[in-house]
Amino acid sequence: MDRIAERMQKAMSLRLGAGRVKLTVHMGTCGIAAGARKIMSAIMRCLDESGAADVIVTTSGCAGLCSKEPMMTVELAGQAPVKYVDLTEEKATRIFAEHVVNGKIVADCALAIGSEWTL
Repeated sequence: MDRIAERMQKAMSLRLGAGRVKLTVHMGTCGIAAGARKIMSAIMRCLDESGAADVIVTTSGCAGLCSKEPMMTVELAGQAPVKYVDLTEEKATRIFAEHVVNGKIVADCALAIGSEWTL
């Protein structure tokens, strides 16, 4: 029961803007087939080990770049989102340590910075 309460608190923190980082693992069918579940497990291990209470982890469906899966997007408060592609568990762990914890973009794993929406 405590785990459910903890998840609800994190969800409310996101809605209230309390998260310093939002990390989205893209888990559409293509992402799952490419290994997104392993990426999510690696991120959850990192989160547990770090004890960070200001990181919101969420999922989304397909981002439309199936050939680049598994992918995740990291959004630090006040900064443009960064989409990471062709992930492995090792890359995800490195991205968590360098970008999520220390604020340094891992350029060799990043596809794009900013929104893919255009006007």
